[in-house]
Amino acid sequence: MAYLHSIVQTLFSVYTILLFLRIASSWVPQWQGHQIVRFIAFYTDPYLNFFRGLIPPLGGVLDLSPILAFFALRLIETILLGIVR
Repeated sequence: MAYLHSIVQTLFSVYTILLFLRIASSWVPQWQGHQIVRFIAFYTDPYLNFFRGLIPPLGGVLDLSPILAFFALRLIETILLGIVR
């Protein structure tokens, strides 16, 4: 079971890093066409778009939905790790 716990924890850590990279890349428009950014967006945007539907951007530019997305991701990780134990 410790092995499964490690795998779950690693997968959530990698996805968290991908989310951080996606959010940071959105601040640099020149990066949007880069292949790595498109790869990251492909895997993170569906998750982020769910939360963007719940919390629209403030003033049309300030997107607070990633905060909720990170919170939900951490909550799901905690629940799954509790089940694995």
